[in-house]
Amino acid sequence: MPSSTTTETPPQDQAGTSLSHGLKQRHLSMIALGGVIGAGLFVGSGAGIAAAGPSIVIAYTVSGLLVMLVMRMLGEMSAAYPSSGSFSAHAERAMGPWAGFAAGWSFWVLLCTAVGLEGIGAAKIVQGWVPGTPQWMWVALFMVVFCGANLAAVKNFGEFEFWFAALKVGAISLFLILGVLALAGVLPGTDSPGTSNLSDFMPHGSEGLLVGLLASVFAYGGLETVTIAAAESENPVRGVASAVRTAMWRIALFYIGSMAVVVALVPWDSKEVVEKGPYVATLDHLDIPGAGRLMDVVVLVALLSAMNANIYGSSRIAFSLVERGQGPKALAKLSGGVPRIAVLTSCFFGFVCVLLSYWRPDDVFPWLLNMIGAVILVVWIFIAVSQLMLRRRIEREAPEKLVVRMWGFPWLTWIALAAMAAIFVLMAREADTRVQLYSTGAMTLTLAAVGYAWQRARARR
Repeated sequence: MPSSTTTETPPQDQAGTSLSHGLKQRHLSMIALGGVIGAGLFVGSGAGIAAAGPSIVIAYTVSGLLVMLVMRMLGEMSAAYPSSGSFSAHAERAMGPWAGFAAGWSFWVLLCTAVGLEGIGAAKIVQGWVPGTPQWMWVALFMVVFCGANLAAVKNFGEFEFWFAALKVGAISLFLILGVLALAGVLPGTDSPGTSNLSDFMPHGSEGLLVGLLASVFAYGGLETVTIAAAESENPVRGVASAVRTAMWRIALFYIGSMAVVVALVPWDSKEVVEKGPYVATLDHLDIPGAGRLMDVVVLVALLSAMNANIYGSSRIAFSLVERGQGPKALAKLSGGVPRIAVLTSCFFGFVCVLLSYWRPDDVFPWLLNMIGAVILVVWIFIAVSQLMLRRRIEREAPEKLVVRMWGFPWLTWIALAAMAAIFVLMAREADTRVQLYSTGAMTLTLAAVGYAWQRARARR
């Protein structure tokens, strides 16, 4: 492959691709729907509420608008150039191999580490049900199950995600219905609190709102999976276009709507919001029997769903990078339309992260977590810059490929980039996130330098 920027479709995207096309439209629809409902929403949002109070609704609205813009940009490029490499392939097409290398491998590290973290989280829940069993045993079991599912065929991944997403959607929909009934005062045994819990709207001022904003931004991770999966669907262009167009109301309903229900029903400074998670705290407040165990099941499903999706996403990103000449060739070997060595490598790296959490919990493991802390923002910047560069090229060379169009181009793209830069500034102001920012920056710059050296070396051959 030439080292300069190219408009040619990468090898795995051309006709005759060896990747299977076993995902159906129903799989893609539920992957897109479930992708924005992660464990961070069910549990992690409690810390944001404790910091921002009821103004967490504003934080989730602002970050949700940014996510909508990023999703639209990514959808425009993915509909024009469907690829298992998603934003990495788009970055290479726009800026050159060094950009695809940096974006792709940094995201691969993020996903593989997340596989381990989600396995640990799921194991803690199951260990609570079966006391005395070691956590590593449950992590190993989950890893074997989902590694096996991803090794078999892409449709297995699709089926797992379809049913996982269906359960998550059902749970959060029921939560919203119960919440609205309680606020309306028609839920038996419950009096509506009205607006009493919203009187202290911004208890910690702008600083608390900023902390809530940072927490909400990172809760939206997972939207990229559907554009990776679209390349293995029956109709990649139609699939990704449909998923992007319907992602907007999902974000508004599930994230912003549920945060509004929580802070309206439960006092923001309730200890249970952080200790139990906002959803369990709300259901307990409504005296819903068995709420804690029910939400444990939902959170477990959310963790396992994310684990499954991240094994899939990491293996496809690695496969795409190697197909474009940016990694060990063995990772591109296909069997039955599945990059099985890439799947095994991603699972192995994820399990190593789990072992590091036991072996080196005070130095190596925290360093790894800090290194991936801001990767999702780096990926979003690559997406925005790539869209700025590719949009004009697509309009000039193949306007018929613009099935999905970014709104208000180029102004909204520039606004999104400015918002991402502002988030970096906010991260630099906070001690905890500052370490993440610098660690992620160092990793990204190192990967960019390696990618550029690789690009120059290939150019001299």
